[in-house]
Parts: sequence; C-alpha cells; structure tokens
Amino acid sequence: MSASRRSGTTDELGPGEPERDGSDLLAALLDGMDAALCAFDADGVVTHWNREAERILGWTAAEAVGRKGFAGWAVRSADAEEVEGRLLSAMRAPGRQVHEFALVTKDGGRVLVRTQSAAVRGPDGKPAGVYCAFSEVHAQIDLERSIALSEALFEDASWGVVLVDADLRPAVVNAHAARALGIGRTSVLGRPIGELLSQGVEELEGALTHVLAEGAPPAPAEMWVGVRTAEGERRRCWRSWFLLLASPLAEEPVPLGVSWMFQDVTEAKQGEQEAALLRFRTNQLHRAARAAAECEDPAEAATVHLDFALAGFADHALIDRVAGAPVAEASARVRLVRLAATPSGAPGPSLLTGAAGLPVRYEEGHPALQCVERAGTVRADAGDVPDERSREWASARQWPAESVHSLCAVLRSRGRTLGVVTFLRGRGRSRFERSDATYAEDVAVRIAAALDLAGVTGAAAEE
Repeated sequence: MSASRRSGTTDELGPGEPERDGSDLLAALLDGMDAALCAFDADGVVTHWNREAERILGWTAAEAVGRKGFAGWAVRSADAEEVEGRLLSAMRAPGRQVHEFALVTKDGGRVLVRTQSAAVRGPDGKPAGVYCAFSEVHAQIDLERSIALSEALFEDASWGVVLVDADLRPAVVNAHAARALGIGRTSVLGRPIGELLSQGVEELEGALTHVLAEGAPPAPAEMWVGVRTAEGERRRCWRSWFLLLASPLAEEPVPLGVSWMFQDVTEAKQGEQEAALLRFRTNQLHRAARAAAECEDPAEAATVHLDFALAGFADHALIDRVAGAPVAEASARVRLVRLAATPSGAPGPSLLTGAAGLPVRYEEGHPALQCVERAGTVRADAGDVPDERSREWASARQWPAESVHSLCAVLRSRGRTLGVVTFLRGRGRSRFERSDATYAEDVAVRIAAALDLAGVTGAAAEE
C-alpha cells in the first residue's frame, strides 16, 4: 500500500480518528492511480510511493519512503545528480516539467520512464516539495499513439467515422461523415439515426443493434442509403465497418456504443452493376439470336427476340406493325396493327395477335405514333401521381393498367419503318434511362429484321 514518511504519526496529522481516515483515503487514492507516483519534500526525501511505482521498479513503499533522492538504489550513481536536479528543478519552475530518463529496478534492470513533475506548495505559497508521476515510455507512447489515432480519425480521415451510443444516437462525428450526411458536426449529435437518413435506416439500426448484442461482424457490410441534400435526395452506397466499444475501466465489459466507419463506394458499385447488366443483356441478345435462328416462321422469331429482351428489363412488351406497306419516310399519318403482346395477367411468352388486321385505337400524340413520326426512340412516364390517375394514364394509351413507364423503339429495316416495339414497366421499377433505350434499339433492329423477312417470305408465297 502507499506509505509516507509521516504515516502512522499523530504529530503531523493531528490527534483524532477523522484525520487518520483522511490519511487512509489519500493512501487509497494514490494506490488506485494508473500512473506511478512518488513525492519528495523540499530536501529531496521521498515522502510518497504508490503501488504502480512498486510494480514498475520492484521497490516497496517501505523500502522507498524516507530515502534521500534516488542515488544508489533507483538510479545509477553516475546519473543520480542529473536526475535529481531535473526532478527538483520543478520546485522553481512554473507548471509541469516533462523528462525522460532510466531508473533502476530492484533486481538490477533498467526501465526507461517518462516523468511529469510539478511543485507542491505549502500554506504560505512557497514550494514545499515535488510530486512526480511516471510511466514506462513504451506504455506512454502506446497511449499517445492511441490518442493520435483518434485525433486523426476524427479530423483527417478520408472515410466517415461516427461513434453511436447505446441508444443509437451519434455521440461523435468526424468531418468526413458530417459532409457525407450533409449536416454539421455538432448539430448531428444526440439526434436519432432516422433523422439523418431518408432510406436505409432500418438496415443501419439493425446492424448497430446486432453489434451491441453480439459484437462486431467479421466482414464489412455494403448498405444503400438515402441522404438528404440541398439538391434533393441522393442515393449512396456505403461500405461500413462496425466495432463494439467497451469500457476498459469496468471489471466486466460494459458496452459504451458502436464505432461505425464507412466509405462511399457508390461509383464503384454502380460501375459493377452496369458491367453486370451489360454482360447479362449481351448474353440475352446472343441467346435470342440462336433461338430465333431455329424458328421456321420469321414472325415467331420476332416474338422470341421480344421474350428474351423482356427478362429483367420490362414487365410488358408490345409489337405494333404499320398497316399496309412499310413507310419509307417518317410520317404521322399511319395506322398501327397489334402483332404481338405479352400477357397482361399471369406471366408467359408473347402471343401473336392481330390476324384480323384491325388498327389499334391510338389517340393523336400517342408515344407509339410519335416514335413512327420521328423514326426514333420515345420515352414517356405517368409521373408521380396516385394509382388511380396512373391507371387512367395507361388505359388511355391502350396499355396494361399497371404501366407507369414506357419506351417505344422504332422498327426499321432496309430504310423503311415497319412498326414500333413498346416496353412497359410498373410502379415498382425505375423509369427507362438512356442505357435502356440503347438496349431497346438493339432489340428493335433484330425484331425489324425478322418482320422484314416475314414480309418478304409472305409476298413470295402469294406469288
């Protein structure tokens, strides 16, 4: 236990039990410190020596207290004068003094320590001694590295770091995370996670709850989230790591929260998705070409191309051919006849229709008619309207009621317009983009070639 030169005396502490209790409390406080501590009076005599000092050097309090300086026992004789001079100089210097030097252990070994010393002043304000806290240099360096790492993570890291407390509320946010969330570092503190993200909240909260209960996962998780910005909502993919934070001061691990670290990998993920989609669509075109080559009827080959294109691309598809002879030049005064369509109810292969040759009742300005007029691709959407309005929009265009996004690609072969292929998506899917239009145009070229062949073979059969 801690000891002092005055321990056990009543002359210095004064008579009575309360003062002895105060001395015991001081001894308990000194022994509970994580740092080694010793103190010297104005003459350089050791007055205090705690258990951490005993652990590091091996000298007990009984052996240390009462010795004058460190000479001959805690430091080498050649170094004693310099060490004592540097320690006792703290009595004449303001603030704390930091030094590094080697001390000698009881078994004869040497330990490099870093000390912090400061003056102890008496009631008159004059220096009455010096206290010295010291620790092994490697332990101090480890602590400084940990502090430096924390500071670097929260200031200069190129990825987001958020410390979340046990109630799933941000407690500390670094600069990168604040920028990614589109909010200030202080305004985010203490707010529920749900207020910071517009999408992906449930997945993130589930991950944080799992870490608090089970510990950190063995691998990072990729999460798609929605972030509110001044320009509107942005969808981002964050690769996230989670670490459970436990108190090092408790006898049993007590969760303090979770360290959530994330890196924005949106561009890389989008690139991977686009590459995978391109490979899939290329394979579909290849498979469709091989299947269509086995069809005796060219019209059937056109529906084969349509069915292969539909997979993962759209919910419904239609083929409308120009009534009568193909159109050599763009014209708005054409009539379209339904040639093939996918079932609007249960899924299934496209069916050839329109044997009667009756024109489809498309109103003026219909996307399919615009496609023929422009001899190019046309996209149309119902917009952000209630379901009832979107059904009215689809029914007015002679499409299945669940359709909200459309893409019409012109069917051209040998410099003539043969018709239009229309792809339709429901509300649960995104609108058609430019890359979708490119794919639809590739499919339209193959369908047009099959229909052109059907016209040629049909004319030859009539002759």
